[in-house]
Amino acid sequence: MAIDTNQLIFAIILAVLLAGTLAYLFWKQRKAIKKGEKKDDSGGGGHEPSVRPLQLQAYERLILLTERIALPNLIGRVNQPGLNVREMQSLLTQSIRQEFEHNITQQIYVTAEAWDAVRNLKEQNLLIINQVSSFLPPEASGMDLNKALLELLMQSPKASLQNIVSEALAFEAKKLM
Repeated sequence: MAIDTNQLIFAIILAVLLAGTLAYLFWKQRKAIKKGEKKDDSGGGGHEPSVRPLQLQAYERLILLTERIALPNLIGRVNQPGLNVREMQSLLTQSIRQEFEHNITQQIYVTAEAWDAVRNLKEQNLLIINQVSSFLPPEASGMDLNKALLELLMQSPKASLQNIVSEALAFEAKKLM
């Protein structure tokens, strides 16, 4: 019984020390990042020369992502004849999620607002696809879904955030140049 208690106490102490060390390292890293941001704002050198190309590349990749998940482009790329409405819905939503997940690491290099805009675009497109497909009968074809989506976008072009998000990303990228 004493051995089990001693092992438990040792494991708890080890876990607390590990957690404390990780918390300290995290705090130290955040402090260094904030210090670097202040240097960047005041025109100081910092690590700016090595980060700026990564930031520009991130904005470039996110603009490409917005183009790839724009519904007209997505439909043109993944369209497969012979699918029913649910299969096409699944294919479209899966493609959006995969594109987004492939670029998820880019959020470290862009502003929170830019990342939120990209995430909102993804969510909006998923919502539109799911809403439009829910109004179609189960026996509808994938082509019916694609047609309904494109008609919706043609009737109300402002329904899509894609252009706004792309312009916002381009604006932020230009501020870095």
